[in-house]
Amino acid sequence: MANDSTGRAPELRALRPDEWDTAYDNLLRAFGGLPESDEEREMWRSITEFDRFLAAWDGERCVGTAGAFSFRLTVPGGTSVPAAGVTMVSVAATHRRRGVLTSMMRRQLDDVRSWGEPLAVLCASEPAIYGRFGYGAASFQLDAEIDTVRVGLTVPDGTDDVQVRYSDPAEVLDACEAVYARLVPGRPGMLARRPGWERVGLLDPESDRDGASPLQCVVAERDGETVGYARYRVKPSWSAAGPDSQVVLSALEALDPAAGAALWRFLFGLDLTSSLVARGRPVDEGWQYLVSDIRRCRPARRDALYVRPVEVGAALAARTYRAPVDVVLEVEDAFCPWNAGRWRLSGDAKGASCEPTRDAADLALSARELGAAYLGGVSLTALATAGRVRELRGGALAEAALAFGSDPAPWMPHGF
Repeated sequence: MANDSTGRAPELRALRPDEWDTAYDNLLRAFGGLPESDEEREMWRSITEFDRFLAAWDGERCVGTAGAFSFRLTVPGGTSVPAAGVTMVSVAATHRRRGVLTSMMRRQLDDVRSWGEPLAVLCASEPAIYGRFGYGAASFQLDAEIDTVRVGLTVPDGTDDVQVRYSDPAEVLDACEAVYARLVPGRPGMLARRPGWERVGLLDPESDRDGASPLQCVVAERDGETVGYARYRVKPSWSAAGPDSQVVLSALEALDPAAGAALWRFLFGLDLTSSLVARGRPVDEGWQYLVSDIRRCRPARRDALYVRPVEVGAALAARTYRAPVDVVLEVEDAFCPWNAGRWRLSGDAKGASCEPTRDAADLALSARELGAAYLGGVSLTALATAGRVRELRGGALAEAALAFGSDPAPWMPHGF
């Protein structure tokens, strides 16, 4: 790492609890300097895992941060795999282009490997930064701004059997978390929430509302059982023609199509509102097929979760495959050289193995492309059309692309 302005290389070490405020202030400055509420600040401190949080120091000045939450990530097949949730990455503007970020990424991936976690994942504030460290965009999200005056819903049978009632978000938190937990194994990319993370969804500082109401909540019930919930805000607005308020969806989970439809119908029908903003939703979510006019929903797709295989063999063996596969992968990985080389992947819907081999390679790709394809939301065939995957044995690409796919699409339920 290059020396700083004092002639010394910044010291990189695990963060101590008494240093948290200094490091967090450096992080906020790097992201524009807007202050956070005491509620937000205390919550993030409470879930910080100090032995997994790195900070770079120029004397007493914190000049870089990089943390890693200990998550379990659902992969194709429903297994929950240990994954490092990379977070709070920052470098002080005074110390850019001096190797601080590279040194933190190097140390962090070495640490993740030593912890026995085969995957590292992150939400990228700037996607261009992380490709060189082996992270590939593996899941996407759907944003929509729905004209609820002109767009109607056709709901499935059984929707009228679901009752929707207002609830205090904190009072029904346990019931909502139980719904979420039941959904986690069914979709790649979902995160099993550790204790303390349930509070993230209830964060409601006035500074983040942009003129909208405090957080509101409804639960969907059938025969007395909670089968879904929605959290949202209403942003009041009036025009010369009358009320023109906006519903801003924060979270929506449902155990079955009828429960989901009941919640969407409720949100569409709120009095005095004319639009519904939904961000960060699954790209294959069912509401898209209930609406009368998808164009007036203005759907937009964007990148979400980035995945990096830390241990290629363990990562590929941890998931299952949609069709039988037996391929040798030639993996390029300059940043984590222990992954570089040839790996024989053999698997199907019941399980898989992935071991080093000297056999001839069938496909060649980098760790970044392997991360992108890992959750089944990015096709190896599509990556090949971009020149990012090379077929070395005829038919191997089609075989592997089919096997790696996932239905349903991967989805990151919340940021970190």
